[in-house]
Amino acid sequence: MDEASERMATNIRKGVLEFCVLALLSGRDMYGLELAETLVERGLTASEGSLYPLLARMRESGAVETRWEPGDGTRARRYYAITSAGRAQLATFRAVWQTLSPRVAELLDDAHRDDPATSPASKEHR
Repeated sequence: MDEASERMATNIRKGVLEFCVLALLSGRDMYGLELAETLVERGLTASEGSLYPLLARMRESGAVETRWEPGDGTRARRYYAITSAGRAQLATFRAVWQTLSPRVAELLDDAHRDDPATSPASKEHR
């Protein structure tokens, strides 16, 4: 991915990362590194470094709550759990996303069809 594409992807991921965290936590409580690894595996964040400040803001806003639990032979882990306020935020995001996502996809499809460089007719003349 070139630099401009990566910058665009980063900005989009930043815009939805909080809701991706809430979606993960809606299934079960998770500790920070576990959240980070899951998000990195799914290509939704580049590193855990950007996640911890977000988790702190989410805790301060009341979207998540935390508790400490002893780890298995390791130091204690801070577990994050979604709150009722977080569930409400996730429900709102889901409704907005489900409305917005197909509209954006449709516009992108229309733009792709109307682009002379990608239309079937222009490819036949090459």
